Amino acid sequence: MEFTVLSQQRMADLFTGMPQNVIFHGADIKKEPLRAIAASLGSYDFVADLHDVWRSRYIRIAMQLKGARVRTIRKGRFERFLLTRHIRTQALKHTTVRYAEVLQRLGLTVSDMKAPHQTTGEGIGIAPFAAHKGKIYPLERMEKVVQLLSKSGERVVLFGGGKKEQEILEIWAKKYTGVESVAGKYRLAEEMEIMRGLRVMVSMDSANMHLASLVGTRVVSIWGATHPKAGFTGIGQKEEDCIQRDLKCRPCSIYGNKKCRFGDYRCLDIAPEEVMLRVER
Repeated sequence: MEFTVLSQQRMADLFTGMPQNVIFHGADIKKEPLRAIAASLGSYDFVADLHDVWRSRYIRIAMQLKGARVRTIRKGRFERFLLTRHIRTQALKHTTVRYAEVLQRLGLTVSDMKAPHQTTGEGIGIAPFAAHKGKIYPLERMEKVVQLLSKSGERVVLFGGGKKEQEILEIWAKKYTGVESVAGKYRLAEEMEIMRGLRVMVSMDSANMHLASLVGTRVVSIWGATHPKAGFTGIGQKEEDCIQRDLKCRPCSIYGNKKCRFGDYRCLDIAPEEVMLRVER
């Protein structure tokens, strides 16, 4: 059976080393109209929509009109609503389980999904940024973590994306001994190989948490407005490695994109020493 994975072209590095029957089809959603993307795909027997946003809905309907049997992810939106309103307290399914269920409804057998975690490696990775403010540990505190790790003699590798992030990380790298920034210097696949060689990664609830998890590196993750119960922890990661404050207002958001109702983001009031202790443990 042949699988074609459709995603943004910048995600291609995630699919290197796949079996020969897995084909990556990259698209540039900023430049290519959806009609052109759908036309470039050809026809399929089955379509699994693992995203369920307006772009994927357009494409799956186009594929359905060509005769494909379509199944769509059940995101549990109402369950998420109840979680953020603190009506539901139990954890939601992990998102990878929801992906597997789509394939199972298409008649496929999905094996148990576990990322192989390594026990060796050298150095500490730090990825201090995320898409939304509600998920970002205060930078002055994260700099303190970098300083403490530098004093301990640990090799520290900093990860980030945008130009502003790169500038901040370069300042930290020049300021502290044994600290290196790789932000903006390598392709995604190369960054993942660097992560693979680390002992542990310190990350927000962000893409870097998932990338480190995929290559088998243990992650100490810091959570603010969002919560591990929503089903977005790194695959195979341990609950004991999630640093978070037990507040009645958490989680206030599934994606961390809502402003703090108190204005102070008290959910991220976590001491740098606590992060250090978790890393050491």
